[in-house]
Amino acid sequence: MGRVGLKAVRKFSLFRPGFRRWRPDQSFLEHAFDEAELQRTLNENNKIFGREELRRQVEEWRRAGKRVVLANGAFDLLHVGHVRYLIAAKALGGKLVVAINSDQSVRALKGEGRPIVPQQERAEIVAALEPVDAVVIFPELDVRAIIREIRPEIQAKGTDYTADSVPERDAVHEYGGRVEIVGDPKNHSSSHIIRSRLSSRKQ
Repeated sequence: MGRVGLKAVRKFSLFRPGFRRWRPDQSFLEHAFDEAELQRTLNENNKIFGREELRRQVEEWRRAGKRVVLANGAFDLLHVGHVRYLIAAKALGGKLVVAINSDQSVRALKGEGRPIVPQQERAEIVAALEPVDAVVIFPELDVRAIIREIRPEIQAKGTDYTADSVPERDAVHEYGGRVEIVGDPKNHSSSHIIRSRLSSRKQ
């Protein structure tokens, strides 16, 4: 099992082509809230798939000789740790599929009051990141089912896991895939951000 860290960050820009850049003659509001243009961009560059659509897309990539890397998580309140994880996962090579926990599964894993951001918005945010090739929302508590559906060559997990603690490693090893631990040290989390903001408001 290998490990990919922050050196991979320099290889990728953050947002995918298609999102327009701010012009000096624009106000921030003019740039940020052109909803018609935003919707056109989302429609033209949609990377959010249903399960069956994703399976077909993966088959198409494989026919073209591409391998598949799977990353997953809740991605509630996207932060720098998420970005570094995804960039490092993409640096493993191939097409990067990101599986995002549904609202129901986030609630089961994190407790009431989560997620802060609903699943469709979390999916759109992650799909807007340039290293990401596909996003799928899943209702299960882990990604074993998706692993068995698309059989990624590599499952990329963050540094809060070790080789022996990845819960889905058995499903990956069933067909000869491998697990990689990637990203920066686990110094960031949505849960910590939420707790720190709430505690600061109470003081």
